[in-house]
Amino acid sequence: MALAFNAILPGYAELHCLSNFTFLRGASSPESLVAQAAALGYHALALTDECSLAGIVRAHLEAKKTDLKLLIGTELRLTPSDQPAYKIILLAQHREGYGNLCEVITRGRMQAVKGQYFLRPHEAVVEGCLAILIPDPEAQAVDLSQQLLWLAEHFSNRCWAGMSLLHRAQDTLRGQMIQALALEHGIPCVAVGQVEMHKRSRKALHDVLTAIRLHKTVAQCGYELASNAEQHLRTRLRLSNLYQPELLLQTICIAERCDFSLDELRYEYPEEVVPKGYSASQYLHEQTWLGAAKRYPEGIPENVSTQLKHELALIAELGYEAYFLTVYDLVQFAVSRNILCQGRGSAANSAVCYCLGITAVNPANGNALFERFMSRERNEPPDIDVDFEHQRREEVIQYLYQKYGRQRAALTGVVTSYRPRSVLRDTGRALGIDAQIIDRVAKSHRWWDGKQHLINRLLEAGLEAEAAVTQQWAELAQALMGFPRHLSQHPGGFVLARGLLSRLVPIENAAMAERSVVQWDKDDLDAVGLLKVDVLALGMLTVIRRSLEWVAWRRKLPHFNLQDITDDDAPTYDMICAADTVGVFQIESRAQMSMLPRLRPRQFYDLVIEVAIVRPGPIQGGMVHPYLRRRQGLEAITYPSRAVRAVLERTLGVPIFQEQVMKIAMAAAGFTAGQADELRRSMAAWRRKGGIDQFRSKLVEGLLHNG
Repeated sequence: MALAFNAILPGYAELHCLSNFTFLRGASSPESLVAQAAALGYHALALTDECSLAGIVRAHLEAKKTDLKLLIGTELRLTPSDQPAYKIILLAQHREGYGNLCEVITRGRMQAVKGQYFLRPHEAVVEGCLAILIPDPEAQAVDLSQQLLWLAEHFSNRCWAGMSLLHRAQDTLRGQMIQALALEHGIPCVAVGQVEMHKRSRKALHDVLTAIRLHKTVAQCGYELASNAEQHLRTRLRLSNLYQPELLLQTICIAERCDFSLDELRYEYPEEVVPKGYSASQYLHEQTWLGAAKRYPEGIPENVSTQLKHELALIAELGYEAYFLTVYDLVQFAVSRNILCQGRGSAANSAVCYCLGITAVNPANGNALFERFMSRERNEPPDIDVDFEHQRREEVIQYLYQKYGRQRAALTGVVTSYRPRSVLRDTGRALGIDAQIIDRVAKSHRWWDGKQHLINRLLEAGLEAEAAVTQQWAELAQALMGFPRHLSQHPGGFVLARGLLSRLVPIENAAMAERSVVQWDKDDLDAVGLLKVDVLALGMLTVIRRSLEWVAWRRKLPHFNLQDITDDDAPTYDMICAADTVGVFQIESRAQMSMLPRLRPRQFYDLVIEVAIVRPGPIQGGMVHPYLRRRQGLEAITYPSRAVRAVLERTLGVPIFQEQVMKIAMAAAGFTAGQADELRRSMAAWRRKGGIDQFRSKLVEGLLHNG
């Protein structure tokens, strides 16, 4: 019955919708807006955050789950030199239009300080985009006429006047004026909702966001608050009762003229890293095998040769040769300037990275699992983190800017979200709560506190449990938790492009001078296939370089390198076993120093275990004591099967590393390498994202099948 009723209602596409990535205006996440629009049977939804595309990737991923058509656009405030400012919506029609849209946003952001933007009307005139004027409720007829005239002149046959019926005073009269002026200039009108929340129940949170933005209490905001809760995604029945049919029909016409999807984005690597006469694949192969010959002057071990062939084939299949060469180029620059650098993380599982000099983990040891770093099933770009000396990392950053320019290189964005204490402080101030009470509650709150615990904290601060302000504070703080607060910059993640980066993603000024940052974070970049290169700083590398120079000076040697240090020096291990490790990187914490006399490392791999075992995973998983008992001979070393023994023999039958979890899933439960990596990732993020249950039945069935 409901489906039949919906079928006879006019179709509708919401063309003006702000998410919480229009910071402190939008009261709903992109995912919530898309899900609600799909549930209401909308034909399409346009996400139009103000001079931003920061939330569009999240909306895109959610829209793919619901099959809702997503339009990509932005709200822009234009500031003429001789008229009041006004707002328009730009919607991308195709790939070229999307690139132009990104350029407009970039231009506006780069002309202002961080967090702001500035645009003259002529700077927003671009091809490949549709334009909708959003009339100001207070605009005079003469100003509105001038705005419509400008729109008609610069967006001929692709412009509309927006009509918003939100049960505000004078809505009907203003609507008649807009329609008359639009008709005079030959511009059609279209229904727009000026949506800032997915449900009307978000109105209280919307008011709090307004108060936070204006640095006032909700009570002080007065008429600056929205007069009602109509700026939400309304039902099609309600819309059909409000708007004339032709206004609703125009929303469908506009949606049909917009065909662009983020799936069309194609990342192109910089060409500078490949010499003339080579393809990226040829050059990577050449440098890898040359590096292997240097790493193994007495001959490349057979297992390493096999691993290199496997990795190079997978890299070629997935098309990541230029990415590896880009990181290789950075490392080569650092080496040429005598800047100590070191790759880390999952890249240490790669034999190619080792042979290119990016990492120093020898794959001949046979412990590497390349699929943790990169796999076919994961369908995500690899992530190579490289640490440079913290006092000289700026040289590497300047090298990137000099080589690619600010038009083709920018830092990855980081979305700074509301955390418990900042939520409590901002919502408390918005509700007009005494500053001392706010401070007391914020300082007593713990990150694991749920809603009931939060109420208990409020009671401890002297508030009454049944008081309306107590309940409001707790509910609003919970609702605002996790909302994006502002866009900041990644410590060193760079996005590089062959052409203008600003045609792939908008760029804005960072807080630091001569720095720019893209509007997407790491997860957004991964989702659309844009690769980043991590140029990180590590103070210990500076200390190590100075130590090496001092040793060379003391021994009167021309140079002394990391490779010259043996890994079997008994006196050094004696000091480590005695926990004499103050100032020793990775094993100087109190937890590590208390573990060292118990584990008593005597070789380098023991130190690898030492560092890994003092972690939340092995501790909470009950791995520490079984390993120590077996190492001390107090417990027999057993294995459930030969396959598992091959995986766990070096850790005495106790799984400690994530790679071991992957190998057990592959050897004992029949997982592919990519599936095993998905299992590892879900285990690592289960507290934040969940999703581990989907592997339970496959894992149990596989283990039972293999005895």
